[in-house]
Amino acid sequence: MSAKDKNQSEKREESSKSEFIQRFKDRPFLFTGTVLILVIVIIAFVFVPAIVPNAQHGTELVFGYYNKTPIKYVPGNFFHQVQSHLSRNERLSQDDPSYFSRLAQIWREAFTETVIQLGMLDEMKQAGYTAPEAVVDRAVASLDFLQENGRFSAARYRAMDNNDRMNLWRQTQENVAVQMYISDLENIKTSSSEAPFIAAMNSPRRSFDAAFFSISSYPDSEIHSYAEANPDLFKNTRLSRITVYSSEREARQIHNSVVNEVSTFEEIARTNSQDMYADRGGDMGILMAFELIYEISNEQDRNRVINLARGEVSDLIRISSGWAFFRANETAYQADLNDQSQLWKIRNYVMDNERGRAEDWCLAEAEKFIVLAEQRSFNEAISAGNVTRRSFGPMPLNYGNALPFGSLASAGIQELAAASTNQFFWRLAFSTPLNTPSRPLVIGDNIVVLMPVEETGSDEDDDFAGMFDSYWSYLMNTNITSSIRNKFLTSDKLENNFERTFWGLWNF
Repeated sequence: MSAKDKNQSEKREESSKSEFIQRFKDRPFLFTGTVLILVIVIIAFVFVPAIVPNAQHGTELVFGYYNKTPIKYVPGNFFHQVQSHLSRNERLSQDDPSYFSRLAQIWREAFTETVIQLGMLDEMKQAGYTAPEAVVDRAVASLDFLQENGRFSAARYRAMDNNDRMNLWRQTQENVAVQMYISDLENIKTSSSEAPFIAAMNSPRRSFDAAFFSISSYPDSEIHSYAEANPDLFKNTRLSRITVYSSEREARQIHNSVVNEVSTFEEIARTNSQDMYADRGGDMGILMAFELIYEISNEQDRNRVINLARGEVSDLIRISSGWAFFRANETAYQADLNDQSQLWKIRNYVMDNERGRAEDWCLAEAEKFIVLAEQRSFNEAISAGNVTRRSFGPMPLNYGNALPFGSLASAGIQELAAASTNQFFWRLAFSTPLNTPSRPLVIGDNIVVLMPVEETGSDEDDDFAGMFDSYWSYLMNTNITSSIRNKFLTSDKLENNFERTFWGLWNF
């Protein structure tokens, strides 16, 4: 390996490690909001005034229920403490154009943390746990605002209102239960073999060059050929339609009115038709024959409508949504393939209904590319054709971007957005020999040819394994945290009335 290639390899390896570390740093610690609130000194009775209309002492707002327990906002309770804390940190100004949206975000976050707290308390209750009185007493005695000269002040405690003391003790009891719940989660035991096993999945790592052939590059000449071989699909016709959803009998009566010229087609369409064209006197505009396939499933009926003479009215036809009859405003005529708007319609039809043709054409182009790359070089093959090139890696076989290693998601290659869960992609990526173009593969809207250019592992793996072991328990905790939070916030026990209650406060 040349010195230049070695430097590039080292840079990619360092980038991969940096990504690994960053992905850990970006993840919130266990119950981010809840833990933060739990370690706040209970300010119980020295509150910042709540930003809510008419929020006087005794205000009680119910934002929903968790297992039939009301999720209440009451001055002094958990919901209020979180909301007050977040409001102080945010320092909102009513002159800010985004005032209400930011205010709603604060309240929504306080609501969320309250739901999670109630969920944890509910589970502790179901488990039969009640915080021992002696433990709660010690927790109350250690609160900062009850300290004097570094010791619990009985005088300060007795100076509190009796109801305030009771509320403080109850809140502390709930906090102890929540802390116990969190502690149990943090101390879930994992096998000592797990971290080395997962770390080993980071090897081998491969770096790639890739060539992409967009299926949308299917040439106009091929579209022309298809249109010339299927002219009846792309005949142009201008039609008017009257549709009746209610009953065949009513539809036939309206049809008879048109045939007998009781009134003009346009007038009858405006007064009797029940579709989107009624206000236009039934005029559907210019259509290609294939556009009627979705409405008229019967091919014989469809062909009769397309081939109506100018001014001729069709029989009553059963369509997907009821009954209809049509009038030809012009005699059908063949598509003009030099008209870009018509060619665009034909292309859309081919890409939606005959996509395999475009894929086969692109696969053939990719095969030509592979032959040239094998005869000359990957770079020369790229230069010789209209091909998009991308480079990415190093990354392991990270199916679904599930592991905290290098990933397709972090590579940021739009053409590979659908590849992370494609087993054929990963098999191709790690079975193709180095510096050899792979077989072509359809990925989303592209055909891809991979060129594995480098494979790393061995010595670097020992360093990575040691680093990974330090983070494994942390990773497990954050994953458990995410699952637990989601469990409470999506629980059938939760009745969420936040939006209605919050915006109702402001008469929105």
